[in-house]
Amino acid sequence: MFLQPKRSKYKKSRKGKLTKLNFKSNKLIFGSIGIKALESGLISSRQIESARQAIARKIQRKGKIWIRIFPHYPVTRKPIEVRMGKGKGSVSHWAAKVSGGTVLFELGGIPDNIALSAFKTGGAKLPLKTIICK
Repeated sequence: MFLQPKRSKYKKSRKGKLTKLNFKSNKLIFGSIGIKALESGLISSRQIESARQAIARKIQRKGKIWIRIFPHYPVTRKPIEVRMGKGKGSVSHWAAKVSGGTVLFELGGIPDNIALSAFKTGGAKLPLKTIICK
């Protein structure tokens, strides 16, 4: 099962704007090593789950993984071959809005060389450029 909110006040939300850089969640809080987004964009709940599974498989379920992002944002889509107009489409999936500099995942309790290779494979599953930070 993918991450999504249990309840939301409104079914659909407006697009809004993505900020280029983030200065709030750009430092490690829980773990000793983390993976950080270098650019802003949307990360779907499927991509978050895929990266989490890849990281968990690499560290062989030792240590602890913290996911620092959550997909709150509903992405809508209209069916194929439907004409313009007639309102906004239905919610197709949930995504997390990520700014550049946001820490996405953190690891603790494992050696750095294992964490490095885990984040390398996990970062390959994400649609943004990432960097590993200590």
